[in-house]
Amino acid sequence: MAEAHQAVAFQFTVTPDGVDFRLSREALKHIYLSGINSWKKRLIRIKNGILRGVYPGSPTSWLAIVMATVGFSYCEVDISMGLVCCIQRCLPERCGPYQTPQTRALLSMAIFSTGVWVTGIFLFRQTLKLLLSYHGWMFEMHGKTSHFTKIWAIGVRLLSSQRPMLYSFQTSLPKLPVPGVRATIQRYLESVQPLLDDEEYYRMETLAKEFQDKTAPRLQKYLILKSWWATNYVSDWWEEYIYLRGRTPLTVNSNYYVMDLVLVKNTDVQAARLGNAVHAMIMYRRKLDREEIKPVMALGMVPMCSYQMERMFNTTRIPGKETDVLQHLAESRHVAVYHKGRFFKVWLYEGSRLLKPRDLEMQFQRILDDPSPPQPGEEKLAALTAGGRVEWAQARQTFFSSGKNKASLDAIERAAFFVALDEESHCYSPDDEASLSLYGKALLHGNCYNRWFDKSFTLISFKNGVLGLNTEHAWADAPIIGHLWEFVLGTDTLHLGYTESGHCLGEPNPMLAPPQRLQWDIPEQCQAVIESSYQVAKALADDVELYCFQFLPFGKGLIKKCRTSPDAFVQIALQLAHFRDKGKFCLTYEASMTRMFREGRTETVRSCTSESKVFVQAMTKGPHVKADLQNLFRKASEKHQNMYRLAMTGAGIDRHLFCLYLVSKYLGVRSPFLAEVLSEPWRLSTSQIPQSQIRMFDPNQYPNYLAAGGGFGPVADDGYGVSYMIAGENTIFFHVSSKFSSSETNAQRFGNHIRQALLDIADLFQVPKANN
Repeated sequence: MAEAHQAVAFQFTVTPDGVDFRLSREALKHIYLSGINSWKKRLIRIKNGILRGVYPGSPTSWLAIVMATVGFSYCEVDISMGLVCCIQRCLPERCGPYQTPQTRALLSMAIFSTGVWVTGIFLFRQTLKLLLSYHGWMFEMHGKTSHFTKIWAIGVRLLSSQRPMLYSFQTSLPKLPVPGVRATIQRYLESVQPLLDDEEYYRMETLAKEFQDKTAPRLQKYLILKSWWATNYVSDWWEEYIYLRGRTPLTVNSNYYVMDLVLVKNTDVQAARLGNAVHAMIMYRRKLDREEIKPVMALGMVPMCSYQMERMFNTTRIPGKETDVLQHLAESRHVAVYHKGRFFKVWLYEGSRLLKPRDLEMQFQRILDDPSPPQPGEEKLAALTAGGRVEWAQARQTFFSSGKNKASLDAIERAAFFVALDEESHCYSPDDEASLSLYGKALLHGNCYNRWFDKSFTLISFKNGVLGLNTEHAWADAPIIGHLWEFVLGTDTLHLGYTESGHCLGEPNPMLAPPQRLQWDIPEQCQAVIESSYQVAKALADDVELYCFQFLPFGKGLIKKCRTSPDAFVQIALQLAHFRDKGKFCLTYEASMTRMFREGRTETVRSCTSESKVFVQAMTKGPHVKADLQNLFRKASEKHQNMYRLAMTGAGIDRHLFCLYLVSKYLGVRSPFLAEVLSEPWRLSTSQIPQSQIRMFDPNQYPNYLAAGGGFGPVADDGYGVSYMIAGENTIFFHVSSKFSSSETNAQRFGNHIRQALLDIADLFQVPKANN
């Protein structure tokens, strides 16, 4: 596809008479409008920075205080208690030719009013931070709220109801506390007790006590010092050492996927669906830039940290030989697109105007209709992002540091996000159980060279109009991309819409310059590296067994009749299913969030507890009285819920031990206890997928507008990865992954055990179920 001549601002020709310049007025006009748009964004950021900085104050409140001070002064009432007079005496006597007693008095009152205003803002923030540091409300029984918590809730509602911007509460959020070493070790030993025999437990207890008495106090002091200095004592190390320093391929090991609405379909036209989705994403980005998105609030009043949203767009993971880095740009006006082995650059704006969905549909259709073949080495180029990180870093430095390769790579890495136009079709058909699993596999790794795994996310468009996401994990966790995805699906369905023939609404502008084909010069040596990376990624992808299914007998509604939390219900069912699958218990990872703290990300809930072990053994070792099983289940459920609350409130186990381990490495201190803890494999890694963060769909009005959530690859070679979404009142979606190379695991077998475990636990409480 030829490059657009309109993109050239001027051309020149050397003639015998001199140099002949030819200016393009249209191009200059676009450059001018682009500059105006950039300045508008800068001014918006400056304005938002000021408004965020003085929240909950505002220019209006400052003016009101000034007017009140002046008004009382006019009535000869000195509300400043003499401070205005003191300020007036401190002012220079001759500040200008118009300095009069009246103006000096007004200036003094303005200074006093500003001081009152700033002091009020400071007290507000400190009071809110103090209130948000209280987490006792999480540990109170439902319906048994204490008087103290009720008063606390009133205070929080009063202080957090001032129409906040996205980042208004950031400075009011408390810091993540550093737990005590003794408490962390006690909780750790409690978590491994159901997994060890008496001899193994005694050995671990001895190691833990030795660490607690000898090594830990010194390490803890450094960690507390970091917590005083840094905004969050975990998050920067977690991002660097868990994600960016990882040298294994991102595909399967790190990136995760997100699915589309699976029970309804808006259009079959691939380019049209993509046009609406891309337009909705840029609308979301504009709201993000302007901080017009409301902060996520627990219980509708406790603000969650929003810092992870900053790097959602215009972000790429850049490979390095020892560690990767996240490159985030303030602005990007295009997306990079892959189709049939070719890369394209598609502009999102015409001048300062965001392209309409119909214009974007036309641009994507132009790419679909383009018959040009891939250039040598271009087709599998993205496999470099799917293979080993060291190999990609070396190839990037050797073959992509200059010339047209660098320019084209910059176009991809500096894009708002990456778009993959696939030639195959995928969707969920309830009559075809395998369809959901095939859809998930396509999103998780594709063919290993049609996703740019380094981008913050790849928007995937299948031939039948179904969409999905493949998301890089370092920049943020799943709830963040879930927030964007809910907005996109809701905007696409409820606000943008389609014509009867399935196209975007409106008329396209045929004068738009066509998408720009990226140019490459890839030598044979580089092609060999690309092929090697592809083979590594393909081996990983081929080894992944993914089993996705919709559990139909019941959902959240009937679980609540068991008087337990839906998450605890599912987690205990997973323990029962795993024991039936392998005949033993294992270290289990469940991700919880710590976003009630500033720059908080996640903490681990160790779901295999002594209480859940007792319940599972009772369920599998012969007949028991149903009332006894119910009692054991409730004990296990209460234990799980308490552990989840502890993790959310900064009293978890694993992040604290992880940071102590890093400090020991920095200091050159050897700790057998920490080395063993950090090497323990998570053979069952689980995560609940968030939903309804924005609540764009009314479940009563749109009961079938359900996304199926998403999933990830297994963490351990001989383990399982399980993600689940409790999708409303009547259904649950599961995504189970394992590796074919392990003789101990089988994703479909484990999925069937999960189904049966859910039914068996429901039978304990005689919960009526729909037909399976």
